[in-house]
Order: sequence, then C-alpha cells, then structure tokens
Amino acid sequence: MRFVIQRVSHASVTVNGSVLGKIGKGFLVLIGVSGTDTEETADKMVKKMLGLRIFEDENGKTNLDLRTVNGELLLISQFTLYADCKRGNRPGFTRAGKPEEAKALYEYIIRKCKEEFPVVERGEFGADMKVELLNDGPFTILLDSEEL
Repeated sequence: MRFVIQRVSHASVTVNGSVLGKIGKGFLVLIGVSGTDTEETADKMVKKMLGLRIFEDENGKTNLDLRTVNGELLLISQFTLYADCKRGNRPGFTRAGKPEEAKALYEYIIRKCKEEFPVVERGEFGADMKVELLNDGPFTILLDSEEL
C-alpha cells in the first residue's frame, strides 16, 4: 500500500463538475492499493499517517500531528501509484490491486479515519477526478507499507 501525503492549506476533489470533497488545513492523501494488501496493512498505514508530526509548532519546528492542529483529511484512490515503468514508455499496472479488492480497502481506510477525525472527505473510487490543492511547504511524504 502506498500513501502520498501532502500537507495542504486547502484541497478539493471534483467529479463531473461537482465538488465531492473539500478540506482546509490538513492532509490530501493519494492512496494506492496493491494486490497483496490487507486490512492489517491499512491499519498500519493509517496509524503511521495519523501520527506524522509534520505541522509547525510555535518555534517553527515540524513537531505537531494532524490531531493537534485540528487538521482535516481528503482521501483519494489512485491506482497509478503502482505504475511499473521499467519496460518501455507505457506504464503497466499489474501490481495494483484488483478494483473490487482495492475499493473495499479504500472504503475501509475511510471508515478507520472517520473513527479518529471529524472531517474526512473523499473522492470517488474509479472516477475521473480533478484534484486541486495548495501544498503547504511544499511538504509531501511517501509512505510505502513495504518500508514500515
């Protein structure tokens, strides 16, 4: 499982001209699910993400987590995080999870986050989404379950 976590001042996701999710200060998280991921994998990733201390404290040090700053979450599924570009110029996606399984894990991640935070917005699995954000920093972290 891969999470691309961007610290944002604000972010939104639009599908077919309608805004589905919109947040202020917090994390925009792009979520990629592989064919071997499980709910246990998701639990580890969510715990790590929610514990990241990447917001500045009163001394300008990145020392505060999402909860401390009353941050919000925007969770977007993105199977292209498992693109394989080793051969040729057209990426392959054989490592990405099958749509039914990946969607179930995406929904599971959303439920787990909603247990912890009052504002959890989302995209639409499998849709053509337009994502807008103001990256704060810029500050972007890649979490890979194979490295935790």
